[in-house]
Amino acid sequence: MIAFPNAKINIGLNIVARREDGFHNIETIFFPVKGLCDILEIIPFPEQEKPVIFTQTGLILNEPDENNLCVKAYHLLNSYIELPPVSIHLHKQIPFGAGLGGGSSDGAHTLVALNKLSNNPLSQEKILEIVLKLGSDCPFFIYNAPCYATGRGEELTPLDLNLHGLHILLINPGLHINTGKAFTLSKPKPSIHKLPKNITKEPKLWRDIISNDFEKVVFDLYPEIGIIKDELYDMGAIYSAMSGSGSTVFGIFNDKPNYDLLFSDYFCFYQKI
Repeated sequence: MIAFPNAKINIGLNIVARREDGFHNIETIFFPVKGLCDILEIIPFPEQEKPVIFTQTGLILNEPDENNLCVKAYHLLNSYIELPPVSIHLHKQIPFGAGLGGGSSDGAHTLVALNKLSNNPLSQEKILEIVLKLGSDCPFFIYNAPCYATGRGEELTPLDLNLHGLHILLINPGLHINTGKAFTLSKPKPSIHKLPKNITKEPKLWRDIISNDFEKVVFDLYPEIGIIKDELYDMGAIYSAMSGSGSTVFGIFNDKPNYDLLFSDYFCFYQKI
């Protein structure tokens, strides 16, 4: 079975409060970027001695296989239903530590694919319950459509958010942002602007009413990320922001931007929505 775990961006992110369990309550809009994806292949091997053999190509993070969310997804699901031994190969194209949810998407898509290979014994509701154990934004990739998220990011309300015809440009400077550190340095506060109301306004109005609380922390640590945001506005973006805890910055444009020379040293992804 082959799947294509895609990226996401956050349109606005408010860090509302610290929780007693160590997590934070947030408010954000998840928006899928389905043109930017990893490639995931899962093949059952009933006679294989090990329950899961994991290989990877593309962008490589030097971590033990057991730390990869694809492998964790296998063992997690195997604690609920009996899975056959499998070979999992991941071709990684979404940058790491980039605020694009690549690892979460890999884990969520692995869990869904394994459930399908087992003839779908688990309902979507059960999958949503299980996948949260992999990460706070993993449930979003089960819906994989625009959603308003609260709680840790797992309380999801689908949105009718249509950006068809606009252009999106993602710029990643190759900096790995530690999400836990970014949360630690943040100062939670109740949000003034409510995202569900503001997201219904035209994107050209978002600049003054939709923001990402992580930008203050991350731009102080890495000023070059803030410069990318300014440059996207200078190029004509109608809205620009950092996604998640960074380091990716995205711009939304009315027309295709000319970005090749300005960001030639960075990872760039362009798509007409």
